[in-house]
This record gives sequence, C-alpha cells and structure tokens, in this order.
Amino acid sequence: MLGLADLIGRVTAEPLTAGNSVEPLLDGDAAYPAMLAAIAAARETIGLETYIFDRDGIGIRFAEALAAAVARGVTVRVLIDDVGSRYSRPSIVSLLRARGVRVAQFLPSPFPFSHPYFNMRNHRKILVVDGRIGFTGGMNIRDACLLDASPPHPTRDIHFRVRGPVVAQFSEAFTFDWRYTTREVLDGPAWFPVSEPVGDVVARGIADGPDETSDSLPLVLQGALAEAHESVHIMTPYFLPESPLMDALRVTALRGVAVTIYVPQHGNLRLVNWAMQAQFPRVLAGGCRVVVTPLPFDHSKLMVVDGRWSLVGSANWDPRSLRLNFEYCLECWSEPLAAELLAIIESKAAGGHALDRGELSRRPLAARLRDGVAWLGQPYL
Repeated sequence: MLGLADLIGRVTAEPLTAGNSVEPLLDGDAAYPAMLAAIAAARETIGLETYIFDRDGIGIRFAEALAAAVARGVTVRVLIDDVGSRYSRPSIVSLLRARGVRVAQFLPSPFPFSHPYFNMRNHRKILVVDGRIGFTGGMNIRDACLLDASPPHPTRDIHFRVRGPVVAQFSEAFTFDWRYTTREVLDGPAWFPVSEPVGDVVARGIADGPDETSDSLPLVLQGALAEAHESVHIMTPYFLPESPLMDALRVTALRGVAVTIYVPQHGNLRLVNWAMQAQFPRVLAGGCRVVVTPLPFDHSKLMVVDGRWSLVGSANWDPRSLRLNFEYCLECWSEPLAAELLAIIESKAAGGHALDRGELSRRPLAARLRDGVAWLGQPYL
C-alpha cells in the first residue's frame, strides 16, 4: 500500500511522521477524563477546537478546567463553531468569557438558532496541550457521551489520545483556523515544540474543507479503496456517499475485497436515516455488506483497510462532511492499532445484524417511497 501513502502525501502536502502513539478512548467516560487531565497538566498552551460544546455538566467541567489553566498562566484559546455553540442555551461561550478564557466562534451564522443541516460548519474536534499531546476523533463535548451516567439520549463515540511528532500537524490545523477566525497568529516553541518519538505508529493529519483542502478526503477514501486487497471496514453514523465514492465501494467489492459498512440501526437524524435506507439495496447489490448496530446511537467514524491502515477523525461518509464542512482526520499505519480498532468495531456491532436485500424489499411500499424522496435531498443532508 505504499502507493496510498504517496497519494495522500500529494493530496495533503503533509509528511508521514513516525514514532507516534495513538490510543483509542471509548465514549466520554474514557475520553473526557483523559482530556481534562491533560488540560490540568498544561504548562504553556492549550488549543481546543470543537463543533458542539454544550453548557451542561461536562461542558461546565471543561470550562472550569480551562479557566483554571488561564489562572495559572497558561495561554488558552478555544474555537467553537458558531452553530455548534447554540445546541444548548445559554451558550457556553458567555461562561467561558466570564471565566477569562479567550474564545471565538467560527463563521457566525445570521440565524439565532442551531440546525443540523446548516453548511460551512467547522466540524473538527482537536485538542492540543503544550504542543505535545493531542486529542482528535468524532466526539463533541456534551453529557450525552457519558454513557455511565445514563443520559436521556446516550451517544456512543470514540476519541483518540495522540503523542509524538504528528501532534505538530494538529497544532497547524488549530492555529490556521484560529488565525482565520481572529487574525491572531499563534506560533513559536510553546505551540510547536520539538517532539521525540514515543510510539510505533506512522501517522499523518488530513484537513479537509470547502477551501484549499477541498476534495482531500474524497480522494483519500477513493485511494484507500483502490489499494485494498483483502478487507475494508467502515463505521459511520451517516452513510450517504456521492456517486464516485459509491462506485468505488462497489468496484472494490466486485474485485473480491470484503467490504463491510457499519451504521446505526436507529440514527438521530430522521431524514438521513430514510435516505440511507433508500441506497442500501444498491450497496448490497454491489457486493458490500451492511451491518446495523444496536442502540445506543453510535457516532463513531472509523475505517480500517487490510488490517494495516486506519482512518479516524471527525468526517462522516456524506456530502456534508466531504464537501460542505471543515473536517480533520488522522491516517495511521499500524497493524496493532488496526487490530484494536477492528476489535472495537466488532464489539460495537455485537447484537446487531447484517441487512439482506430480501429484508429491504419486504418493507412497506410507502416506507420505500418515503426513503426514495428523502434520498433526493442527499447532497444537502
């Protein structure tokens, strides 16, 4: 798969970095304590970028931890998507500012409310502490991800704690977005220290968005499918690939590669669920497997190819992530990490089942017509 590494290097203009540690953190129960501990141990800088940052129990804990860092002299910058900051009222932004935390909102919206179908949103999730430890993945900051607390609408998810030279690429992405939003330049060794090797994962950050990085992720995904020889495992909460990517999946399966796609049986966006169901027959006819995972709703985004190459991060398999929003993913070359992720996928799929074409064709005609109509809005869902 060396051709894939070369392709992604040309697409992203970022180098592969050796000597990294990438640790999966399941749900907010594992991820949030690790993130809060890193914030508590920060000595010089903290950069936090997220889509949703709710003003709930865990959101207030993060706000207090960030404020405590400011009080002990740490330079703290927090970037929240403007729409994502409105998922709870009052917004966490006013609390952060009252506590002395420097916070900015990405691309202010003219509408005074949040909506899951707004475009041009910053969907990235990046935390960088002292330029040496980074966190990324698909997890927002909200109580729903704390499964042990039995929230009303629990959301399973996965995040990653990363150490090593690739964390500098996290800092590049964060400082670029901060400079775009505020015009403040963040630079120097406090943000970009020299990192020593700490692990055996070869990794690279992949930024994507409707700017100069446009089409980065679609090209990466198509390249990974073209290079697959044995297996492809994809886990995503929203599966609405456009025609080129759908064709690449079908061609990969027709070449004899075992392609399995994992999606939630019960999603959190009704229109998206209907549109997804409309295209499953085509996916199955192309030779792919579709496995639906049981409740609670799973927001995880994972891709593993041939047990060697993995892609994790914030992007879904839909036009909103791949064309309209700003996303951040991490490419990882490591057989042990891939094996760990495959075990996580298997555990998440336990209790689910694989769809078959007969099951889909036996659904009521009214439901299939409804799904087809929803699918017409696929570019905007």
